[in-house]
Amino acid sequence: MPQRFSRVLIPQPRSRFVRLRCPDCGNEQVTFSHAAMVVRCLVCGRVLAQPTGGKAIFAGHVVKVLE
Repeated sequence: MPQRFSRVLIPQPRSRFVRLRCPDCGNEQVTFSHAAMVVRCLVCGRVLAQPTGGKAIFAGHVVKVLE
């Protein structure tokens, strides 16, 4: 095998789990960055993440990106 093909590159996923804070009540909850369904706050019911074709649009504040 030639020297230039000795490394195997493994692609890393671009999606992550994120911790969102609700702007109304301050509740924090974990959701997926590429959510396929509307994510609502468990306490007050406000929409925190609106799905698109790829990444979700976050209405809440992203507190932390979980690895």
